[in-house]
Amino acid sequence: MDYRKLGNSGAVVSAYCLGTMTFGAESDEATSFALMDDYVEAGGNFIDTADVYSIGASEEIVGRWLKAKPGIAKDLVIATKGRFPMGAGPNDLGLSRKHLGAALDASLRRLGVEQVDLYQMHAWDALTPLEETLRFLDDSVRNGKIAYYGFSNFLGWQLTKAVWLAKANGYAPPVTLQPQYNLLVRDIEHEIVPAALDAGIGLLPWSPLGGGWLSGKYKRDQKPTGATRLGENPTRGMEAFEARNARSITWDVIGAVEDIAKAQGATMAQVALAWVAAQPAVTSVILGARRRDQLADNLGAAKLVLSEDAIATLTAVSKPEMAEYPYGTGGIRQRNRRIEGGR
Repeated sequence: MDYRKLGNSGAVVSAYCLGTMTFGAESDEATSFALMDDYVEAGGNFIDTADVYSIGASEEIVGRWLKAKPGIAKDLVIATKGRFPMGAGPNDLGLSRKHLGAALDASLRRLGVEQVDLYQMHAWDALTPLEETLRFLDDSVRNGKIAYYGFSNFLGWQLTKAVWLAKANGYAPPVTLQPQYNLLVRDIEHEIVPAALDAGIGLLPWSPLGGGWLSGKYKRDQKPTGATRLGENPTRGMEAFEARNARSITWDVIGAVEDIAKAQGATMAQVALAWVAAQPAVTSVILGARRRDQLADNLGAAKLVLSEDAIATLTAVSKPEMAEYPYGTGGIRQRNRRIEGGR
């Protein structure tokens, strides 16, 4: 397992992070414990959860496992999130000082720790002034409740605004951003990746397998059934399947992943994960396995080194659609500047 700096911090995390969204829902406690055991045995040291995952059950399971593994727990980086509803009241959600104060304390209790290594704002809150959120996070760093903080699902301008507001006020800086990113969803490359690179922010991609599409789980024009995320949700699942199935790029990308997997003696999931891990600004890729065999297969990506030709092929076939302006050729030409005849 490779290790990388956690964004612009001094902490070091494994290139693959264990996501725990399924804990307490799709994965029972025994299976969740086994998944964490397997992950750590493979060299992983970064576990990501959130208060809203199974309405606190995920954090509680992680907390009980940490308590049972004191020798291991001290070497791990534990991340959680706050923002989404944890009750029916008007202040039971958002990024206000009031909600985050209660949410962070509750997460600390469920995890059974005195400090969260990485506390992430799960999404933007248009109602709360960003200064209020950043001041709370800075206070929480200073009082030792969190070591670092980051964001999830922020847009490029939102990330940049937060970075510079923190700098202008002398607050502790954010270190990470958790966005959706995979070979089928690359739109963050327009604005979010450049903003992260500019600020030294590390990306923690979620859904790196595109909801299972990049593992070869779904077949063209074949309706999903059984134990798949789309098959288990007949109405919304079919809508999502039909929308993705209708795009020709979907099957072009899946075909390229399959060809490269065969050529390199790897699985499709491992190829798709390795591509994400190799992208600029990516710190750690979040693995969301429900079963031990899924996790074992995904962790195989840590040993896979894609050739330059393979990365180039995947990058080309999955190139996101861009409007001519401002992201297409015309926009690029306008922003470009070089010294003719010079260096």
